[in-house]
Amino acid sequence: MNISFSLEKQKSNCHDLHAFDTETFIGLQAEQLTFHESICFVRILYYNPSLKAFKERIEYADNQPSFSQQEIAYLRSEAWLTDFPHVWNVHEFQLAQFPKYFSYICPIRYTNQKPEYVQIITHTPLGEKSRRYVTNAAQMLNQYIDICLDNLQQKSKTEILEQVLHKVGHQLRNNIALVKLYAHNLFLGLKDNSWREQATIICESVNDLDTNLTDIISCGQESNLKIIPQDLRSIVDESIKYLQPLINQKQLKVNIPDTSATLPLDKLQMKQVFDNLLSNAIHFSPNSGVITFSWQVFYDEVLIKISDQGLGISLLDMQKIFTPFYSQRPGGTGLGLTIAKKIVLDHCGNLWADNLSAGGAQFCLILPTKKKYY
Repeated sequence: MNISFSLEKQKSNCHDLHAFDTETFIGLQAEQLTFHESICFVRILYYNPSLKAFKERIEYADNQPSFSQQEIAYLRSEAWLTDFPHVWNVHEFQLAQFPKYFSYICPIRYTNQKPEYVQIITHTPLGEKSRRYVTNAAQMLNQYIDICLDNLQQKSKTEILEQVLHKVGHQLRNNIALVKLYAHNLFLGLKDNSWREQATIICESVNDLDTNLTDIISCGQESNLKIIPQDLRSIVDESIKYLQPLINQKQLKVNIPDTSATLPLDKLQMKQVFDNLLSNAIHFSPNSGVITFSWQVFYDEVLIKISDQGLGISLLDMQKIFTPFYSQRPGGTGLGLTIAKKIVLDHCGNLWADNLSAGGAQFCLILPTKKKYY
């Protein structure tokens, strides 16, 4: 298993124990460690942020007999843990119950003053190369748990946002209905065609506002997703056409691949995602700049990237861009990226941002190519 690619996949799947949950990932890492040299036993103690509880994973190497319940109880007692070593450093501990083996732990982190760690038991001493391998695994687990925790926090924020949108949305509907009623009455009472035309435009605009408000209120709600196979390129094309006046205004060039992919999506909601991401790229692009869409299809998911040639994203913005009501755009509501991420998460995917080494920002989203838990 390629570790770096495995972590990249977790950005797409660490969402409320769906698709690829924490325990599955920990299990794969434990199993992978048992394939290495003389390691015969792996025990990983970790904090699962989804369950808000400490969990344990035990894995034996092939053809290795299981330890007794008494021996496992001794490991869990942590009576042997006489010191609290630094994280990501491999330390050897003597185990009274395992005199014929060598024992090591590599702390992942400390949570509530309790260590999370990878425990290794071997037939022979671990060499320097093997120690680095265990350290890399501990760092990988730490990064993964951070990603899961971030997603859980984001999910909590978007749930609050959804409540706010529902409350505000119902209040706005009353005002929209009144504007629509008076505009319709004006249309009926006016004789001049030019004034009737303007009243018609008001009615149409109010209808658009009502439709958009409905989309925002219901955005990302799993029960409202209408999932059917959709052509990815055609949805991106529609977003480009919708925003073409803004693209032309800044004389931008938008590149998209010739190839496409068929994905299980809610077309209207996913178009809203691309509308928000493309609108963001247009705003921060320099005049005559280039915006690039790209996608790569893997076995069960597609990685989509939207990049621009702007100034990139500051460290502060990188931490807050998906936070409700946070915006660096004049007149922005701070809801576009939050709504986009919620929609992607509810499609069993994920959305995140990076800065490009050559300059500019890049938004990445991973979506499944097969229908999952709807």
